Amino acid sequence: DALPILPRAVLHSFFLSSSLLEASSEPVKMVVPSELEQAMQTIMLTFHRYSGDKGYLNRDEFKNFMEKEYSEFLTNQKDPQAADKIMKDLDHCRDGKVVFHSFFSLIAGLTIACNDYYVAQMKHKGKR
Repeated sequence: DALPILPRAVLHSFFLSSSLLEASSEPVKMVVPSELEQAMQTIMLTFHRYSGDKGYLNRDEFKNFMEKEYSEFLTNQKDPQAADKIMKDLDHCRDGKVVFHSFFSLIAGLTIACNDYYVAQMKHKGKR
């Protein structure tokens, strides 16, 4: 499944007030999104690919997401209940749903852990 490219104007509209957008009669020039904008888009569209139109992931959808997108991470946990435990932590309302904010906190937390590991490895390399 290829993810559609959101025009930079769509991404920028998240950051600009509607009055600024309406005030301009100039057509919006389409440009290639930056790498960071593409990463944001990938995160958003990945969530919606697994959640569908509901706006949340149920238990099965979350497990499917974890097994497909983070299979190596789950394997390294050596706990067959890892995805269920993570979902329980992310399901703040205890309604069996993981909403985008919680989904993103998982992505952010894993990214922070990867960065910490990367920094530690770079420091270790520097001591050789």
